[in-house]
Amino acid sequence: MSKSTAEIRQAFLDFFHSKGHQVVASSSLVPHNDPTLLFTNAGMNQFKDVFLGLDKRNYSRATTAQRCVRAGGKHNDLENVGYTARHHTFFEMLGNFSFGDYFKQDAIKYAWELLTGENWFALPKEKLWVTVYETDDEAFDIWANEVGVPRERIIRIGDNKGAPFASDNFWQMGDTGPCGPCTEIFFDHGDHIWGGPPGSPEEDGDRYIEIWNIVFMQFNRQADGTMEPLPKPSVDTGMGLERIAAVLQHVNSNYDIDLFRDLIASVAKVTGATDLTNKSLRVIADHIRSCAFLVADGVIPSNENRGYVLRRIIRRAIRHGNMLGAKDTFFWKLVAPLIDVMGSAGDELKQQQAQVEQVLKTEEEQFARTLERGLALLDEELSKLKGDTLDGETAFRLYDTYGFPVDLTADVCRERNIKVDEAGFEAAMEEQRRRARESSGFGADYNCDDPR
Repeated sequence: MSKSTAEIRQAFLDFFHSKGHQVVASSSLVPHNDPTLLFTNAGMNQFKDVFLGLDKRNYSRATTAQRCVRAGGKHNDLENVGYTARHHTFFEMLGNFSFGDYFKQDAIKYAWELLTGENWFALPKEKLWVTVYETDDEAFDIWANEVGVPRERIIRIGDNKGAPFASDNFWQMGDTGPCGPCTEIFFDHGDHIWGGPPGSPEEDGDRYIEIWNIVFMQFNRQADGTMEPLPKPSVDTGMGLERIAAVLQHVNSNYDIDLFRDLIASVAKVTGATDLTNKSLRVIADHIRSCAFLVADGVIPSNENRGYVLRRIIRRAIRHGNMLGAKDTFFWKLVAPLIDVMGSAGDELKQQQAQVEQVLKTEEEQFARTLERGLALLDEELSKLKGDTLDGETAFRLYDTYGFPVDLTADVCRERNIKVDEAGFEAAMEEQRRRARESSGFGADYNCDDPR
């Protein structure tokens, strides 16, 4: 019998605790003292200052199951969520970290033991492939000579992104600072699924799926591009819980794991949907996770920054509920089933359940007043459209009058193979900001807290 997602999360933490790692709680989705980051998007975020040598902990090994949100900024996958097997706004990143303690040999051997050990995940060794950075002979030799992975299943990946050290297998915190090669572990789902091994022309298929990335922070990149060896090399790893759950539960899509199956059933129940294969169910099941946990971490829907990203996700979920035929507010009703499926990771959410439900319900009630009218206007404009692009002025009117985030408008248009002039939308938005500044007599824009 396969492990549940909650059991997989616990097994990962238990394994690394048995290897002397401190189990550290997930940090908030709102990054602490890091203005460069919209949301926590990786396990290493809470340890950034430790890696930079600015903070000391009373442990040199740590393990976490970190809640992450990727929506907005360079990780904006919103339009793909629900339509692919592995895009999410919210996911959990399992990680183990060494702060100047162990390095490549132990990091690689720990990963192999957890993935293939009979008492742990017990994956078939012949199903696993690995990649290493092209010049990382040390990692290659550990995989080949100490772990015993056949050399033909160890792939060297060079600088495949157009510049020195610009590679899928070289990780950098930024233009300067800690960086280093990484080794990635892939699972082969079998030849009944299209796709080729990493580095091949067919690598974007679904057959070979990356499940674990192990970063070896061994250099400090200088402003002039030179790489200085770090005095205490460190390790930062990340494995998506939903991805490894799909592998261990013998399914190819993250949306088919137990956690999502249960959530999708709850979405169908509150919306009245009967077709459990409808993509809108997947969109809503994903979105309740990011929205509920963001509100629990103190983010409130607004028209600025983090609050606006949250508002966009909520309103996208509401619109998909509308497509499913939901007759009443429904989104807030999913908080309780979400707490149930998250296991121990839902404990903090449970403590704030009533508040989270109220925030989501209020936002849904506000948007429900204008959703139907906005959709009718959009429908009318699209029926008159001569080309294949909706003008930015109309997209802006939908935002300004009916509270439609531009990506929601783009969602509707995409279903009819129509594009949105997003540059025109931005120009209209900037013109409104300019008028607001002039009419107020001040430099600030005070239109950010309207109820849209």
